[in-house]
Amino acid sequence: MAVLEHLEPKKVFHYFEEICNIPHPSYKEKKISDYLVSFAKDHGLECYQDDLYNVIMIAPATAGYENEEPVIIQGHMDMVCEKAPGVEIDFENDGLKLLIDGDYVTADGTTLGGDDGIAVAYALAILDSPEVAHPRLEVIITVSEEVGMEGATGIDLSMLQGHKLLNIDSELEGVMTVSCAGGNSSICHVPMSYEAAEGVALTVSVKGLKGGHSGVEIDKGRANANVLMGRLLLTLDQDGLDYRIAALAGGAKQNAIPRENTATIVVTDENKAAIIASLQHTVAQLKNEFSTTDPGLSLEIAEQAAASVQVLTKESKEKAILLLNHLPGGIQSMSADIEGLVETSLNMGIVALDEKELRMEFAVRSSVISARDAVTARIRSLVEFVGGSLQVIGVYPAWEYKKDSVFREDAARIFEQMYGKAPKIEAIHAGLECGILAGKIKDLDGISIGPDMIGIHTFEEKLSISSTKRVYEFVLELLKCRHA
Repeated sequence: MAVLEHLEPKKVFHYFEEICNIPHPSYKEKKISDYLVSFAKDHGLECYQDDLYNVIMIAPATAGYENEEPVIIQGHMDMVCEKAPGVEIDFENDGLKLLIDGDYVTADGTTLGGDDGIAVAYALAILDSPEVAHPRLEVIITVSEEVGMEGATGIDLSMLQGHKLLNIDSELEGVMTVSCAGGNSSICHVPMSYEAAEGVALTVSVKGLKGGHSGVEIDKGRANANVLMGRLLLTLDQDGLDYRIAALAGGAKQNAIPRENTATIVVTDENKAAIIASLQHTVAQLKNEFSTTDPGLSLEIAEQAAASVQVLTKESKEKAILLLNHLPGGIQSMSADIEGLVETSLNMGIVALDEKELRMEFAVRSSVISARDAVTARIRSLVEFVGGSLQVIGVYPAWEYKKDSVFREDAARIFEQMYGKAPKIEAIHAGLECGILAGKIKDLDGISIGPDMIGIHTFEEKLSISSTKRVYEFVLELLKCRHA
């Protein structure tokens, strides 16, 4: 029996559950993409699937709406895959285990993928509802949004006729987003050298952080596990305690604030107690500093038997510690024009050490392109100074505010009629595909909306059932809007 079958709107939650049963992590979207193509064929829709697995579905206008301007509905099919410690799941092959928690749909110990499965579910529900009145609908479902918006960058939209964009990739009901930051993925590659060392291996783990979306929660002051590990290791150096680094790994996604980082360090029996004491002392300080934002911050230390281990050379270790502690991170500047808006930031989302190199991956964001490029240049200069290189991919433009927007005015008016209050119109620091699409479609007039979601990009992600219903009803009313 389907877990969500009794929820309203029935078709929305039916398709959302079907999506959750199909694995769809970033770069592994073929299964969900083929599902969408099959849906389109079954419903007699015009359909396009490109080599990236982006999908476009087009439905003709319903009776009486043939002369209305087409509406583009857009979302992405990939999801961020995070899981709680101890949870067993293969995100490339297993579906999600859905649960209902009061007014929320959630997943058992994993991300839910409401970002952006709900957009896909809305679109499919509308396309599967002949009773819904609408103009020509052009539904764009992209791939790889969560890893640099590569699907939107590579998609061909030449077959579209519409200039009104309804992006459904926001997480707060009653808010209409009309502008967003641009950004890039900056990937540092720093060659590392190893040598053999003997001693006691300590596995040191920073855990229990809140994490979150680096575009949405970057202003919350939450701790970054990769940065904290850098501080722990630097403090050991400053305390004059000798140790060697054998392993280092933290974070899973560039745009998710990392919740955990684990390092394996090799120490002598003589200084083991002093090193553990130093680590515990530093974590006590960090727990005090982040007591409000990350009350669950914890340190775990496990000891392994003494052995000969491959560790970083002294020079490579110094480079790693330097980069962890001195590469820029977090908020770099606030907007001088829009109160409370983060203008420029970056997130050290991934740190990974292997037998050849230290790789550090950043999500860089800014509503001012020159500021985005300046931060990227700062990363490049430090990485190249220590003999590494910087790879910049997934560059996407900011979505600029459109002063004269008929679509926004229609949406705001309909919202106020339905809710009895005006919506909040805002710019956000998170990246949306709207900026890329605006560069492909002349005079694009768009808004981004969505139902209430909590904890996106974390295993505590939740989707509000009641909000999903209200926002769907709003979308249906917006599609019915006519112009003389």
